[in-house]
Amino acid sequence: MSLPETVTVVLADDHPVVRSGLAALLDTADGIDVVAAAANGVEAVDAVSRLRPAVVLMDLRMPVLDGAGATAQIRDRFPDTKVLVLTTYDDDSDIMRAVESGAVGYLLKDTAGDRIIEAVRAAARGETVLAPPVAARLVSRMRAPELPRLTAREVEVLRCVAQGLSNPEVATALHIAEATVKTHLLRIFNKLDVDDRTRAVVLAMERGLL
Repeated sequence: MSLPETVTVVLADDHPVVRSGLAALLDTADGIDVVAAAANGVEAVDAVSRLRPAVVLMDLRMPVLDGAGATAQIRDRFPDTKVLVLTTYDDDSDIMRAVESGAVGYLLKDTAGDRIIEAVRAAARGETVLAPPVAARLVSRMRAPELPRLTAREVEVLRCVAQGLSNPEVATALHIAEATVKTHLLRIFNKLDVDDRTRAVVLAMERGLL
């Protein structure tokens, strides 16, 4: 896929210094034009609606609407715009939320400037761009056996357990019978293939279920 004559970019980051630094960096690159800057996800979606840029360089943790939420809206409403995540965070839950929302790439803010410029061009072509640590985490998750999904109530019960609550305390907190708590725990143990509460909590945290 060939690049348009000029790759238009919207920057989305809640830190003004970061926005200005990225704008200055991209302004040094031939064929890249920063057309707007947004301080939160709502502003980013609005800018895409008005300007239809080729690429959005998106932070994840922003007020009002976070980067993953904004990415999902952009990919749903404006599929021709590619979203490239640029963030400080590289934990599994952030990575998976961004990928599942439709981002074509995920870079960390310590990425070299020339690499960011090339990533913007690659994103405009629809190519996948991943920082090496992010790629390694995704491969690791793909290789790990997938765990069954927990129901919303099962997650609530497990969160209570993670807080150190006993079965009667969980029942009180969730306004359910103690026997119901025990039933949920048995189902959780079965789904996670564990034999005790502690292992269930640890495994659920490791796999991003809590």
